[in-house]
Amino acid sequence: MESGHARSQRPSRRPWVVGVSGASGTPYAAAVLRGLLDAGESVDLVVSRAARLTLLDETGIAFRDAHWQDDLRAWLARGADGKPGTFSADVGDVRYWAAGDLAAGPSSGSYPARGMLIVPASTASVAGVALGLSKDLLQRVASVTLKERRPLVVAVRETPLSGQTLRHMVALDEAGAVVLPASPAFYAGATHIQDLVDFVAGRVLDAAGVPHRLYRRWEGELGASRTDRSDPRS
Repeated sequence: MESGHARSQRPSRRPWVVGVSGASGTPYAAAVLRGLLDAGESVDLVVSRAARLTLLDETGIAFRDAHWQDDLRAWLARGADGKPGTFSADVGDVRYWAAGDLAAGPSSGSYPARGMLIVPASTASVAGVALGLSKDLLQRVASVTLKERRPLVVAVRETPLSGQTLRHMVALDEAGAVVLPASPAFYAGATHIQDLVDFVAGRVLDAAGVPHRLYRRWEGELGASRTDRSDPRS
């Protein structure tokens, strides 16, 4: 039998919860997940029911509860251009929770999570979190994250934005969340769709304080991205 002292010395797993809503932009979620895993972070994953449909539409991958590890590997291996086998990722430290499982670990404030990243975030998920609806596990975990004063990053993927959604975004900001529109920038010298996706993913990780090398940072030199096309991830 394991002693109480041995249990107390065992390192505690403190994952980032990644919530994937039904908004278009599953490559953003894949890039964030790869970035977290590359940084040695643990991940708890929640994929909403609507996100499954978006993932199937954008990648052809059917995300299944019973085969989630295989489906996740296939998803993370796919580049933003749809090419399979572009990346490799070890999903050994990923734990998956079904969106309808409101008894899941992250649904409680006592669960030792670092915080939550919702990427991409639909306007429906933004509204649900802003209003505290907790209609599914994604919304519930976001509410718990806010009440526990943990980092919450909401990568909104919608355009144009209605006044109602803008008010919900202000409410999230006032509650302590980081509202991060999925807006790629071009000063980093993007030459491929993956570069634009990685820029947004990198900004999500920046907001969470997770180190990465997903994009070229601005250093105050005009035209630097045109003169040096070396990959910042190499």
